[in-house]
Amino acid sequence: MSHKLLIINPGSTSTKIAVFQDKECVFKTNIKHSAEEIAPFEHIADQYHFRKDVILNTLKEAGMELNDLSMVVGRGGLLKPLTSGIYEVNEAMKRDLVNSPVGEHACNLGGLIADDIAVMVNEARAAKGIEGKCRAFIADPPMADEMLPEVKVGGLPEFPRRALFHALNSRAIGRRYAREHETDYNKVTVIVAHLGGGTSVTLHRNGEVIDTNDALGGDGPISPERAGSVPGFPLVEMCFSGKYTKAEVMKKLVGKGGAVGFFGTNNFKSVVDRAAAGDPECKVFIDGYCLGIAKYIGALATDVCGKVDAILITGGIARSEAIIADITSRVSFIAPVKVYPGEDELESLAENGYGILAKEFEIKTYHKEG
Repeated sequence: MSHKLLIINPGSTSTKIAVFQDKECVFKTNIKHSAEEIAPFEHIADQYHFRKDVILNTLKEAGMELNDLSMVVGRGGLLKPLTSGIYEVNEAMKRDLVNSPVGEHACNLGGLIADDIAVMVNEARAAKGIEGKCRAFIADPPMADEMLPEVKVGGLPEFPRRALFHALNSRAIGRRYAREHETDYNKVTVIVAHLGGGTSVTLHRNGEVIDTNDALGGDGPISPERAGSVPGFPLVEMCFSGKYTKAEVMKKLVGKGGAVGFFGTNNFKSVVDRAAAGDPECKVFIDGYCLGIAKYIGALATDVCGKVDAILITGGIARSEAIIADITSRVSFIAPVKVYPGEDELESLAENGYGILAKEFEIKTYHKEG
């Protein structure tokens, strides 16, 4: 039986979509959203109708027929902590995506738009007397929580450590490594470092992520536009200085931290290039960036007493040979380093969708109290 999937991956300034027909990508595009287009929306959830309309218009212009869709798969949002996997969109999930208990991020729109398009397809089918139902899912949301109890212990009882990482790409890379080595993802122990606009470093053991950082909440290595972990006392002083609002402090941590805070740009390649050209400030920053990631990889290795099969580095910044060489020189004593530049979250979402259709993966149910 033929199956057609629509894949939706909303990002902060773009929406990536793809159509797969029997596992073959027949259409893929990255819809850019200018600052002027999204400026009128106070909250990300307010962009819902704008983004959905852009997606539908783009598909129409490309001549993509939607009434024969089997499934719409959206990027998972910032939901309550839950185990990794594939979740069918339901009312409880939609309420939490609109009023996220964790925070705002464009990925919250993925499940909402997926569900709305699935409903639209089913209504069109019913009107034409066409059988079959289109269903909406999300896969491997960022808040997937399988962390060991001991790694959740923070310095204050009010602040337990939490998982918020690039779950979709991180797991896809773990599975890809396992396939390449003719083994099962559920039998390997790997550390995956995702180097992008945010930085997450995750420890995968037997198919579960047992330790990681909160890549959106001020925990872990620095990144192009996020501060990562910062000293507590100076942060408290800043908060109570009267110079900044809460929103401004939050923006310093996520959005204006990292390279943006130091150099006024999130173009990380330009900072790497300036470092290579001899700019001393850029060189020290890049050295610190690489060292911070290497430290985190080393720290996660202690969770499993150093018994790591491989260290996998992915994300857009993994295209930098200089960055990879620096990190590799610091961590290769732990385990072999394998590089997977870039990310392909659309393919990862499609892989999860076809896994459901083949009954290889279990469909999970999101509960509001989860």
